[in-house]
Amino acid sequence: MDSSIKSATSDKIKANQSRIEKDSMGSLEIPIDALYGAQTQRAINNFTVSDLTLPENFIRALLSIKQSAACTNVKLALIPQDVGEAISIAANKLLATPDLMSHFPVDVFQTGSGTSTNMNANEVLCKLANQMAGLSCEVSPNDHVNFDQSSNDVIPSCIHVSAAIAIDQQLLPALVSTVEIIKHKAKSLYGICKTGRTHLMDAMPIRMDQMLGGWAAQLSQKILVLQHLQPSLTQLAIGGTAVGTGINTHPKFAQIVCDDLSEKTGLAFRPNPNYFAAIGSQDIAVNVSGALKTIAVALMKISNDLRWMNSGPLAGLGEIAPPALQPGSSIMPGKVNPVVPESVAMAAAQVIGNDVAISIGRQSGNFELNVMLPMIAHNLLSSIDLMSNSLIMLAEKAIQGFSINQANLDKALDKNPILVTALNPIIGYAKAANIAKRAYKESRPIVDVAQQMTDISRDELLILLKPLTLTKGGL
Repeated sequence: MDSSIKSATSDKIKANQSRIEKDSMGSLEIPIDALYGAQTQRAINNFTVSDLTLPENFIRALLSIKQSAACTNVKLALIPQDVGEAISIAANKLLATPDLMSHFPVDVFQTGSGTSTNMNANEVLCKLANQMAGLSCEVSPNDHVNFDQSSNDVIPSCIHVSAAIAIDQQLLPALVSTVEIIKHKAKSLYGICKTGRTHLMDAMPIRMDQMLGGWAAQLSQKILVLQHLQPSLTQLAIGGTAVGTGINTHPKFAQIVCDDLSEKTGLAFRPNPNYFAAIGSQDIAVNVSGALKTIAVALMKISNDLRWMNSGPLAGLGEIAPPALQPGSSIMPGKVNPVVPESVAMAAAQVIGNDVAISIGRQSGNFELNVMLPMIAHNLLSSIDLMSNSLIMLAEKAIQGFSINQANLDKALDKNPILVTALNPIIGYAKAANIAKRAYKESRPIVDVAQQMTDISRDELLILLKPLTLTKGGL
């Protein structure tokens, strides 16, 4: 919950700028201009844990579900047409409101079903709908806005809808764009060799385009995983209501709501074939979070590769130089740091932490309901945002523009004793090891030492030990 919203709410009530609202528990003071009602105010008063609210894309998905439900209930003649239309118009007004989130101040750490947020939406839509003239009856947050629904099926559905949209519109495009940038950069670096490293120690040569190709392949795999998971995300709990039995819900309600959401979003939403699994567990959220964690791990690897290659430039590897984006030190003039890879590494660490919290949240599926839904929603959507933004930033501000320090690359290659590996099939491992040890000890190019210790001519050695040739594999 935003602390400024919390403070403003308290100040208005203290200054008697309030109205009295009633719910099933009695009367309550509410800020006079608030669109929400008593149940939301009780949540504001009760849950004072953090400054976090559910993300805006979650709230937008929630309003879209409420709008689809109202339209569906009109089609099924379950609520008056003018009431359903008023709810739909109210949803459109909210979705177009710049200060949308000021109407949804409930803390993430609330009731585990997300009932407070569900009722927050019901009350705000109800308030706006009732401002319209000529309605056949007063709109009720429970009897009209929430008709055919329960928090227990709405909130899990909202997790799926908001995550599916975010993956489709943010994360997948970010992954595709990043892979293309990496591939383009790799193509421009073809033929540039560097010393490969295993255990951070010198190893056989590798081309820069091969290294970047590995990065691109890592991220391309993640695209396939997310595309595989999307169909399970588009299965919704809506229609299961309180415990999965669908009590108080029209048998056609869920399908029509899903059809309406599909038309709005372009994604193929459909009712979950088993509401008990959809409401009692959050397995799909855990699967998606796992995929996000693997993206985070991949970005951590790429960020660290960039940082190591950039290290120095005099006392480190100094193989590449990323774009200079800002001064690196408040005391050391001229220092430039790999700030973007560092930022991405921190975001990746946060996503890994979010995944742990989501996994623990999944364990709180007690009987017919998971009771850590708001936290799961917040962390899942946060991870999608962090990875989407990190991918674009790393690609555009670190990978796309880094330059090669050819002199440093060549210096390491010329003296790399590990090149003697190419002679193993000719002279054997033991003799090759002796050549390598002598080259290390005397800090001499491997070709000079091999010429002295074998019968192979220098011209042939230059061919056999040519780094670019060695990157192509084979005997």
